[in-house]
Amino acid sequence: MIIAERLRSARLQHLLDVLNRMHFGKRSEKIDSGQLALALEDRDVSMAEAELLVEQGEEATGIAPARRKRAADESRASLPAHLPRHEIEIAPEAGCCAGCGGALHRIGDDRSERLDIIPAQYRVIVTVRPKMACRSCGDGVAQAKAPAHVVPGGLPSEALLADILVKKYADHLPLYRQAQMMARQGVTIDRATLAGWVGRAAGYLKPIVDRQKAELLKSDRLFVDETTAKVLAPGSGKTKTGYLWAMVRDDRASGGVDPPAIIYSYMPGRGGMWAKKLLGDYHGILQVDGYEAYGQFGKAGRPGGPSVLAYCCLGLVPMAPNPPSDRGSKSSKNTTSNATVVLSRRTMGRRSARCVARPGSARRRTTTGARNTPG
Repeated sequence: MIIAERLRSARLQHLLDVLNRMHFGKRSEKIDSGQLALALEDRDVSMAEAELLVEQGEEATGIAPARRKRAADESRASLPAHLPRHEIEIAPEAGCCAGCGGALHRIGDDRSERLDIIPAQYRVIVTVRPKMACRSCGDGVAQAKAPAHVVPGGLPSEALLADILVKKYADHLPLYRQAQMMARQGVTIDRATLAGWVGRAAGYLKPIVDRQKAELLKSDRLFVDETTAKVLAPGSGKTKTGYLWAMVRDDRASGGVDPPAIIYSYMPGRGGMWAKKLLGDYHGILQVDGYEAYGQFGKAGRPGGPSVLAYCCLGLVPMAPNPPSDRGSKSSKNTTSNATVVLSRRTMGRRSARCVARPGSARRRTTTGARNTPG
């Protein structure tokens, strides 16, 4: 017991050293937020384990363990009402009164809820198509057609494919780990086979994704951003940098009635041609950062007219009521007809913004200290 307590104390001291290095150490010694979260999880696990050992020690010595008080910042998990309830009733062993032997009747009960899980279990669906023949004439055989599947003649059902997709793309569980999980239940499937299933499932989902993208492009306002993604470079054995572009609609904070939606699109680059491929002829409000690839959508000469570019900033940015024209502007004839809107992350949901006409020639300054974008 004493040795275990010392080991846990040393582990907690190590975690404190990690936190001190993060906050007060040199820049090269600091850790990112993801590593910090792992350290905090380890700390919580160690503290819970130490509390259990203390409780067990008190019970062994006959001391009633103290009731644990919930910390002020610790929230109690609430169980959703839609989950099915399975009741287990524990009645007193004696069916009569211990004092007089009289019959007991129910005057109430105490209820407590715990979250349970039914572990996932693989099963085999056997599809039987009987062959039927006529005894009278003996001419011909009748049999139902085989149902169509995403993987014709393959092993996976559509429910299994959906589970694989959710684990891979929503839960970030790679295919090789999913193959290991299946192997624990005696189902041996190669990762390459799983990848082939994912590819076919993606092909079947493409019409739904295309329809969702088309619906998003009808929106009055869209938020667009891109981020890097490492992908394999075929034939080289190395990785290359690709980009995931996110196109989002969520106007609930401003009273919008359209359902929120998001589309992720992979592109090999982040230049203007890829932004054009993503957005096409969109003419609504674009909430974007100051990256130059989006500048083409605000040009006055754009077919169908310019879009309104709403540059999203980290905080409130003071704007001059009449900003000066950029150097190189010879006259006011170069002014575009679109408005460039500067929004803060605090106010963009309420559409609180200041619209300022921007010169169409040379370069634009979106906000103080922001990246310049071409006209």
